[in-house]
Amino acid sequence: MFATPTSTYNFAKRFAHYKDFFTRFDGLIISKLGFGTFIKEPYKEENYTFSYKESLKTAIACGINLIDTAINYRYQESEKEIGEALSEMMSKKEVNREELIVCSKGGFIPLSFPFPENPYEWIIENIIDKGLATQEDIELDQHCMTPAFLRYSCEQSLKNLQLECLDIYFLHNPETQLTKIGKKAFLEQLEAIFILFESLVAEGKIKTYGLAVWNAFSYEESNAEHINLEEVYDVACKVGGDEHHFKYVQLPFNIAKTQAYSLPTQKMRDGKYYTPLQVAHKLGLGVIGSSSLLQMHLFQKPFRPEVGYLLDNTMKLTSDIQLALQFTRSTRGFVSSLFSSRNSEHVISNTQIAQIPAVHSNQYNLLYKMER
Repeated sequence: MFATPTSTYNFAKRFAHYKDFFTRFDGLIISKLGFGTFIKEPYKEENYTFSYKESLKTAIACGINLIDTAINYRYQESEKEIGEALSEMMSKKEVNREELIVCSKGGFIPLSFPFPENPYEWIIENIIDKGLATQEDIELDQHCMTPAFLRYSCEQSLKNLQLECLDIYFLHNPETQLTKIGKKAFLEQLEAIFILFESLVAEGKIKTYGLAVWNAFSYEESNAEHINLEEVYDVACKVGGDEHHFKYVQLPFNIAKTQAYSLPTQKMRDGKYYTPLQVAHKLGLGVIGSSSLLQMHLFQKPFRPEVGYLLDNTMKLTSDIQLALQFTRSTRGFVSSLFSSRNSEHVISNTQIAQIPAVHSNQYNLLYKMER
């Protein structure tokens, strides 16, 4: 089972009173805010003494139907908690699988919780000895993108999530390998990966796939980690033809990190430079924004009153977190923007932005002419 146009539409109809909160892409109706499950500083024990389960249930009850995770988040615990929460909700018929767009990622070595005493031995036992990769395939003892390892990662994610199929499967931060292997070898390896992903589509394990990056699309061409999105798209076309399933990219975007919308770093074959968002649209790709709150680093000082007014002249939003999400939700062209919270009350507060319209483009663009 997987997300369907009819079921996602029916989900959105339950929130018909919301304003500008759902968008359509690839036939699906998707909430403009998505629920993420990343947390920084993974080695802290406290990161495993809480659960996302209740806040995820609250998010779905508040109208969020895009759920994003990765196998390495909290050493597979985030995926497992999503699986438990969805299983509980579906058994109570509070939601059905076809209403939800569930995304995961592969590329980073996940390890497992409790954290192994010797992670290097874990890698040898679970990756190298099983023939999924060699030591040379693993960068910085943490990243691997051989097809065998990615197949293992995808299938393990499905087990963790208690699902038959992922709606979107992302290759996770492939730029981690780019400096080491070089551009030519990178594109060759990407071809092998996309062949795998198309096979996973044919097997019914994923519906679509994409790339989730940090700065790779926003860096200038001279940067060693720069990835040209059109070249990636060309690889997908070579592998899958016109019916390829490369449909999405995920990249950071927030009120302090706006390069995806504002910086023309991507050269297309017409010789002109465009922003990553413009290129994605020209290629027909859906864009999901990550790090909408920049791991809470946006709130070292209060937003200026002028910023608050431009984002919400109704004066209904009461926190800078709401304003930051209003900013990402109002950016034209993003399918959804992710936030993460372990607190159900915070989730309810965040989704209150659906009570007001998105910011009009004229007001929105004024924000780029002033400092926050």
